[in-house]
Amino acid sequence: MRPAAAMPSEMRRAVQAVLLDIDDTLSTDGRLTAAAYEALERLADAGLRVVPVTGRPAGWCDMIARFWPVDAVVGENGAFWFRYDRRARRMHRRMFLGEDTRPRLDALAREILAAVPGAALAADQPYRLADLAIDFAEDVGPLGRAEIDRIVALFEAAGARAKVSSIHVNGWFGDWDKLATAWRLLEEVFAIDVAEQKNEIVFVGDSPNDEPMFAFFPNAVGVANLRRFAPRMKALPAWITEREAGAGFVELAELLLEARR
Repeated sequence: MRPAAAMPSEMRRAVQAVLLDIDDTLSTDGRLTAAAYEALERLADAGLRVVPVTGRPAGWCDMIARFWPVDAVVGENGAFWFRYDRRARRMHRRMFLGEDTRPRLDALAREILAAVPGAALAADQPYRLADLAIDFAEDVGPLGRAEIDRIVALFEAAGARAKVSSIHVNGWFGDWDKLATAWRLLEEVFAIDVAEQKNEIVFVGDSPNDEPMFAFFPNAVGVANLRRFAPRMKALPAWITEREAGAGFVELAELLLEARR
């Protein structure tokens, strides 16, 4: 991973869309700082497409799409995208859910919580449509690597997909991920040919559930706290910021805006 500041100015100037994780990428210690929110606004005002791509739940994503200066949001690690048309005052939603898997997820939750002392359901679980979020570092713990790996193994033994974020292990029964749904959104809504224009898209994240994005986008960026997870990751971003979390996002936004000026 090379320093984000070393990204050539012509490469930064070519960026048309910024996709971003939220927890510990945009946020810092569980809070959205004024500087990070302002960076979102400044990127949007400069004409870039701005799309959070997060593991957070549908309930949060409805609010984010309505209230934040973003073009759309991908939620629950790719289970759906939401886009709010401010002129028409209408929310557009595209879901990628199959069968009702809630009973299977509820049973799996009981199994995981019984097997991994100290783990808990994520506080935002009641607002989720498609996945199960097990908290290991937001309101509990933090738990160690062995406990996190045990949670992942229980998801996978049940036939579910599992992804580790900086605070939760998310699991679901379905074939989506962050990359697949972000790709659909960009092509269907914004007429961006992702395969042809991937050099014009920056994704910024911080943890293993961002690996599909890191693996695909040549100019993906990690905020500095990504280094904590790097030993357990197979795909790393090309670039990394000097600062951590929200301050790292602000650093990247400044680099992109400076190149456009």
